[in-house]
Amino acid sequence: MTRMTILGEADLRKIVPLDLDAIACIEGAFKALATGAVAMPPILRLDIPEHRGEVDVKTAYVPGIDGFAIKISPGFFDNPKLGLASVNGMMVLLSSHTGLVEALLLDNGYLTDVRTAAAGAVAARHLSRPDACVAAIFGAGVQARLQLEALTLVRPIKSARLWARDLDKARTAARELEDKLAIAVSAVNDPRAAVRDADIIVTTTPAPAPILEKEWLQSGQHITAMGSDAEHKNELDPAIIVAADLYVADSLKQTRRLGELHHAIDAGLVDAAAAFPELGAVIAGSAKGRPSKGAITVADLTGTGVQDTAIATLARDRAARANAGMQFES
Repeated sequence: MTRMTILGEADLRKIVPLDLDAIACIEGAFKALATGAVAMPPILRLDIPEHRGEVDVKTAYVPGIDGFAIKISPGFFDNPKLGLASVNGMMVLLSSHTGLVEALLLDNGYLTDVRTAAAGAVAARHLSRPDACVAAIFGAGVQARLQLEALTLVRPIKSARLWARDLDKARTAARELEDKLAIAVSAVNDPRAAVRDADIIVTTTPAPAPILEKEWLQSGQHITAMGSDAEHKNELDPAIIVAADLYVADSLKQTRRLGELHHAIDAGLVDAAAAFPELGAVIAGSAKGRPSKGAITVADLTGTGVQDTAIATLARDRAARANAGMQFES
């Protein structure tokens, strides 16, 4: 007889909040990717262009973690017009020893949201200036909100500006974030104004063409690009990759194919074989982080299977301690 725990989104929201423990969990996953014999196959991807839809399947085995996750993550970006969330999905956690299913996490994309926001916090912790206090967020959806919340956990953020194509949506998000985080948050209709004198810039959109231009940047800024997790997505002017004093990938193999680096390569600005550090190596100390206070740094985060395995095992362990979820025996 085998036993599996089934957890819904409501359970997971209670036991896996976006907090310093979640950030540490994802930081450890990146470090493992750089230092351990991690098995992480390429992302399996299905596009459904007529409905602006995509489905990614990610997984990774991390030695030392007794489970591994397989995640199915659909993103349908016209869903808000139907009153539905853009992102949903689920994770299946299997035993690394037996391959048996240990947990079914029906999270509707919540755990992906948490681990993605945590990754942004990890990038900011290791690449932005320690005194960074002004944030600029591109986007006004769930991830934009969580990215700002995550930044406040690792940096002394005092104010933030939100830019989105839908200014009304940005205004609503700004009001709600200001109330929740007790910092000054404003919506702006000019993306250049949003980044002026900002210390940290985070892009969280599915944009197919650049929304952040090299000419807008100033010394000392850190940029985290979250949205370019598919070949057709492109948030950063490719010239930013060349102009940056330090470019860091979550997975260089992925960013050469999917991320902002991919567009710089296609534009002929970067050699396809050029070597760049990965975030895990910076965390582990085997690669250098921010080179100076005035440097411009870029983190290109496409989302990795190690993050999913890490957050899924965290959810399983917390569920066991809280006696949460429904037990299913077969």
